[in-house]
Amino acid sequence: MRLIFALGFLSSIFFSSAASAELKRITDRSEFLNIVEGRSLTRPLIKLFVTADGNITGSGATLPVSGSWTWKDGFFCRDMTWGKRELGYNCQEVRADSVTIRFTSDQGSGDFADFKLR
Repeated sequence: MRLIFALGFLSSIFFSSAASAELKRITDRSEFLNIVEGRSLTRPLIKLFVTADGNITGSGATLPVSGSWTWKDGFFCRDMTWGKRELGYNCQEVRADSVTIRFTSDQGSGDFADFKLR
C-alpha cells in the first residue's frame, strides 16, 4: 500500500486539493534534505519526520509510523509501517515550496498528499 493513502483512508479530510501556488519539482536528494531536515511534515492527525540517515518516524491517528527511505532516480522511495500495517515500498515524486511538500505516489502518476513543513 502507499504511505500517503494508507494513512489517508482514515478520513477524506486527509486529502488535499490542488495547491494554488506552483510547487517546484524536487529531483535531488540534497535539495530534498535541505527542505525536510529538522522539520516536521504535518497534516491533520499526522506528524512525520524524515531524517538524513534514511529513517522515517512519527505518528498517524495516534499510531506510530516508522520506516526507511532512499533517493533513487529523482524520486523519494520509502518502505513504511503504520501501527502494525505494512505500507510497502513506493517511489514518489516530490514537489515543494517554502511551506508545503507534496508526495505523489507511483513516481508521480498516482494519488498525492500535501504536508505542511513546520
